Amino acid sequence: MPASLLTDGLTLFSGTLVGLVLGLIGGGGSVLAVPLLVYLVGVPSPHLAIGTSAVAVAVSAAANLAGHARAGHVKWPCAIVFTFAGVLGATFGSTLGKAMDGQKLLLLFGALMIAIALAMFRRTGTGEDPAVRLSSTSAPVLLPRLIGMGVAVGTLSGFFGIGGGFLVVPGLLAATRMPLIFAIGSSLVAVTAFGVTTAVNYAVSGFIDWRMVAVFIGGGVIGGLLGQRLARHLAGRKGRLSRLFALIVAMVGIYVVVRGVMTLA
Repeated sequence: MPASLLTDGLTLFSGTLVGLVLGLIGGGGSVLAVPLLVYLVGVPSPHLAIGTSAVAVAVSAAANLAGHARAGHVKWPCAIVFTFAGVLGATFGSTLGKAMDGQKLLLLFGALMIAIALAMFRRTGTGEDPAVRLSSTSAPVLLPRLIGMGVAVGTLSGFFGIGGGFLVVPGLLAATRMPLIFAIGSSLVAVTAFGVTTAVNYAVSGFIDWRMVAVFIGGGVIGGLLGQRLARHLAGRKGRLSRLFALIVAMVGIYVVVRGVMTLA
């Protein structure tokens, strides 16, 4: 089999797997994109994998945002402030990421995956405020929180080249105490913007394989449709699925860390 066809097949499979996870549990699949592109597809440069995955993440988030917006699950004023602050952070973070040695970046990426998995296992409910909204009355309290969280999450998202949904959602919850469904919908505004910001920054340096982007997105669409169909049949087991996914993320994170340590050694 020609190398290009094998690469396309593995990229399609990777995109399908990421889309399946996104459709099945509503988030998190994008954190697998970079390890899949590096260790399964065989992308030689971690920076190229990060730039390529950033485009795919942005497109996927934008598609999901449309559905949440139609359902009224986006608190736009909070989302916009968080996003603008986060874009500044993503610009700074992606610039730092490009300047760092690729193998060291992968090592840190693996550590982040383990941290995300632990956070998923420990996730607990908090007091919600369904009526929360950014207004002249609430601005003195909400604005500093939204801006601070936005910059911090955007920096991490840009640095590691991930959509950051698992970072944005907790950030919005901590800043506003909005219900989870609104945090998920609102987070997609930021995830889309962070992905575009990171992608543009990496594209300027030539760190994007556009053919691979197209194949990966195609797989993501297929996987997303399959995941949504499975989600309807497994609706009562979503908590178990999330914990299973957290275990997979942790295992992949450990693998990335071990490979990174061995490479650097």
